[in-house]
Amino acid sequence: MNVFQQFYALTKPRVVQLIVFCALIGMVLAIPGWPNSSQLGQIGLACLGIWLVAGAAAAFNCLVEKGIDAKMKRTAWRPTAKGQLSDLQALIFSSVLCAIGSAVLYWGLNPLTMYLTFATFVGYAVIYTLILKPLTPQNIVIGGASGAMPPVLGWAAITGEVGPESLILCLIIFLWTPPHFWALALYRIEDYRKSGLPMLPITHGSEFTRLQIMLYTLVLLAACLMPFAYGMSSWLYLVVAVAVSIGFFAYAFALWRNYSDVLARKTFRFSLIHLCLLFAALLIDHYVFTI
Repeated sequence: MNVFQQFYALTKPRVVQLIVFCALIGMVLAIPGWPNSSQLGQIGLACLGIWLVAGAAAAFNCLVEKGIDAKMKRTAWRPTAKGQLSDLQALIFSSVLCAIGSAVLYWGLNPLTMYLTFATFVGYAVIYTLILKPLTPQNIVIGGASGAMPPVLGWAAITGEVGPESLILCLIIFLWTPPHFWALALYRIEDYRKSGLPMLPITHGSEFTRLQIMLYTLVLLAACLMPFAYGMSSWLYLVVAVAVSIGFFAYAFALWRNYSDVLARKTFRFSLIHLCLLFAALLIDHYVFTI
């Protein structure tokens, strides 16, 4: 990779794209009808600011965990782990992204969005990465709160407040996070063992982890019905939510009954499909039926 690609890789683009997508859903749902030109400008600024701050958090994570990343096949290619970028370069890059993103959110939108986004940065880059991740197997559960914030950020960017609708979406992502990451940890267990991180499959074993994945998908299924129950959506979202949530549970149940690395990979990949289809259905439903 050239230098530009190395810095870009630090932002974990695929992860940040999902974050911005979830924030975008919060923005769109906060607007009763089709967005006007002014609101489109707000959406653009919000996506830019959230992308910059999320990218800054990812870069800081790469800096702090460069030693851990170097031990894991999945992350050993990262520029900080390979020594292609120095600590100072990564720190300056993260700081600049965070500063620019925060300025965009503060002056382009409203202070609340900036404060919430910066709090999310601290929650992920400091509390989760530095404190929770190396200390407890519940790191994903507790730290998932910061990863679940994008819809709240998007809602605040448009309305200047935190609405119950955004908190429902936040709850869905919060409950989705543990089964998503634990499925990954199951088939990457040797990587995590080398890293020394106390991931649940290492501290409590595969069977216990698989049971937790299955139980979380059940609770998640119930949470995915809340947008319909609260009146945020119509039957279109409900049908999709039930279908993909049952699909996620089916994968989790099969994984619990008969483990294989192949099935764990499929469960992890389906979890991504689950969240994307769920939020896409919410978006389509909003424009087709609730406007």
